[in-house]
Amino acid sequence: MTSAMDADDAYGEIRASVRRLCADFPGPYWRALDRDAVYPTAFVDALTASGFLAALIPETYGGAGLPLSGAAAILEEIQRSGCNGAACHAQMYIMGALLRHGSPAQKVQYLPAIASGALRLQAFGVTEPTSGTDTTALKTTARREGDVYVVNGQKIWTSRAEHSDLMLLLARTTPREAVAKRTEGLSIFLLDMREARAAGGLTIRPIRTMMNHATTEVFFDDVRVPAQNLVGEEGKGFRYVLSGMNAERILIAAECIGDAKWFIEKATAYARERVVFGRPIGQNQGIQFPIARAYAQMRAADLMVRDAAALFEAGKPCGAEANMAKMLASEASWAAAEACVQTHGGFGFAEDYDVERKFREARLYQVAPISTNLILSHIAEHVLGLPRSY
Repeated sequence: MTSAMDADDAYGEIRASVRRLCADFPGPYWRALDRDAVYPTAFVDALTASGFLAALIPETYGGAGLPLSGAAAILEEIQRSGCNGAACHAQMYIMGALLRHGSPAQKVQYLPAIASGALRLQAFGVTEPTSGTDTTALKTTARREGDVYVVNGQKIWTSRAEHSDLMLLLARTTPREAVAKRTEGLSIFLLDMREARAAGGLTIRPIRTMMNHATTEVFFDDVRVPAQNLVGEEGKGFRYVLSGMNAERILIAAECIGDAKWFIEKATAYARERVVFGRPIGQNQGIQFPIARAYAQMRAADLMVRDAAALFEAGKPCGAEANMAKMLASEASWAAAEACVQTHGGFGFAEDYDVERKFREARLYQVAPISTNLILSHIAEHVLGLPRSY
């Protein structure tokens, strides 16, 4: 593949290390898990032991202390290697709330244990059945009673909840009718799910999906959370989560770039090797052009991802850029997925080629963590100055 596929950055050694680790988890490993919807524990453990999931944790607390672009490079290479970072990527973007808004005591208590793998922070409790992306309409409540908060409600699409020790939970601490703005009165907590389940107040139910994504719905019934587990100030949780969502969009966009590269490399290799009517199918423009167009889309999206990450690292506003990066990268990966399946023809649907598995996984990012339509609404309102549409 042309060297242009590998844009220069400061993370060449890290990328190479990720590829070496991923080589121990080839297609047959993922196919076996996909068949039975099994969580890739061995893969996540290997990433943890290598320190990759602690990329954003400061060295003081046992992490690598990398900027967001370093974490993006790790996740991109995981996807490019044919693996699936969705099994553990949340730890990277959830981490921001604790790093930026957690108390010194919380950082000392949790960060070293998360960095070492003694504690897993993979669950992000935000979305609810009745609110969806309208986060300010959530109904889960956290009522202060002395030195604890009592949580009641329900979350959905809480991925990895069964495989996480801690959850970053967003709940309403002040009734919506008692605040001036919809975004006020929401707070975030570090919930120890082990304690909550042992006490009988937390119930987790798996949701089967079209890909092996380990997602769930979670029910809270008088779950008691120590007041010391409140992250930052009470009532300001929406702002904390919003800043973390920019990191989430950028990191998932980087994963989509990795997926696009995997599909393009896979399609190009097959187009060179597959001979029909006495010549390689890659000689036909009908095969060449979709792959070439997907490559161009990927390169353009990659520039947007890098721009958004640079703004984030500089502490500058990047909401529009993070959203555009996610949208463009997810569309590039989907275009590459379509081209890859079409190039392979019937073999694109055969399990042994891994194309159909990656195809299903790539489709998710047209919808999650935010749909394309909402991104377009954001751009229309906040960039172009058009009237709010919702």
